[in-house]
Order: sequence, then C-alpha cells, then structure tokens
Amino acid sequence: MAGDFIRVRCEDCENEQVLFGKAAGEVGCAVCGSTLATPAGGEAELHGDVLEVVEAR
Repeated sequence: MAGDFIRVRCEDCENEQVLFGKAAGEVGCAVCGSTLATPAGGEAELHGDVLEVVEAR
C-alpha cells in the first residue's frame, strides 16, 4: 500500500515539485498550473521530468 514521493520538474516553467507517486487526483504545478500527474489506477502517470525519488517506502 505504500508508495514513493517523487521530485518532478514542470515541462512548462521548470518549477520543481514533490508529489506522491500514487496520486489519487490530478496534480497541477504550483506555479503555472499545468498538469504534473494524473491518476492511472495505481501509480500516477507523470507529465514532467522525474528528477529523483525523494523517499521510498
């Protein structure tokens, strides 16, 4: 049931943001509002550059 926290860079504004790898809802960039992740029935589909796994569980 555990998941990973992932640092993702926005493709539009290059803001770096940490999000949960199993996001249940759409996650938008805090700066420009573009979509960084969409739910996909388990692991979220990421729409940015994955920089690192911040914390693995």
